[in-house]
Amino acid sequence: MTTRLDSLKTHSLVVADTGDLDAIKRYRPHDATTNPSLLLKAFDMPGYQTLIDEELAAVQGECQDRQARVEHAVDRLAVAKGAEIAKHIPGRVSTEVAARLSFDEEASIRKAHELIDLYDRRGLGRDRVLIKLASTWEGIRAAERLEKEGIQCNLTLLFSDAQAQACFDAGIFLVSPFVGRVTDWYKQQSGRDYAPEEDPGVRFVQGVCERVGRGGYDTVVMGASFRTLGQVLALAGCPRLTISPALLEELAAETGEVARAVEIPAAGERPAPLDEPGFRWGHNQDAMANDKLAEGIRRFDEDQRTLEARLAERLG
Repeated sequence: MTTRLDSLKTHSLVVADTGDLDAIKRYRPHDATTNPSLLLKAFDMPGYQTLIDEELAAVQGECQDRQARVEHAVDRLAVAKGAEIAKHIPGRVSTEVAARLSFDEEASIRKAHELIDLYDRRGLGRDRVLIKLASTWEGIRAAERLEKEGIQCNLTLLFSDAQAQACFDAGIFLVSPFVGRVTDWYKQQSGRDYAPEEDPGVRFVQGVCERVGRGGYDTVVMGASFRTLGQVLALAGCPRLTISPALLEELAAETGEVARAVEIPAAGERPAPLDEPGFRWGHNQDAMANDKLAEGIRRFDEDQRTLEARLAERLG
């Protein structure tokens, strides 16, 4: 019989929210991702030690400054891992610009160029890579310029309608509105659990899908940050879903059909583009979005710094 994972794949492209090659080979996602948090999880796995040693050896001869050497080591490791993942998927690998650059448009663009150059050296073209940036005003502006260069982007840490609209206006290839972190905030505020049909994170992503359809935008919506299987199933039909190995395992272990839950509406009237004051005011009006964006950037940066410290120790 058909597994629920295979049935889900008939409605949505499934993306693996992991850097674990074994999981990627097992669940056969279309796309995958790397970021400092996932690299940190893989750091002590036996299967990655040779890769880490090779990249650290290469860095020793490329950078004289110690901090630059460590930061370059993170980039090389992310790209090496991404290139390895790309061998096992038909689609793209998302690779993240450091969270500390989330409010620096020019530095974000420079880092994106460095990552693309590292992929080019490994023979992986930009058509197989998405540059991942936080959905700040500066991140969106950087992504808009990169898109015009033919470097497509994945805008992450997206929690508000203002962020989504600004990404659509900028012609971003893909956005990753978060489900679980949105619901976490509302659960903490209300002290209650939510059924999938009333889940605030699910409703938020459903709204992003409706907005992209009504406006006739080309941006791909990818639901992210799932906590439960119910959240995943409630968004079947969202163009892409990035799912953790634990939830992929649940889906693969169960048989049965998954019903489409999200329909992208036909194009209607497109709203006027948001300018910077409109973006900042709209985002500011959403307390959850303000809290979760700031928290997400801090957490990504903490993992980046921890990874850098681990690499610095290995570099001696």
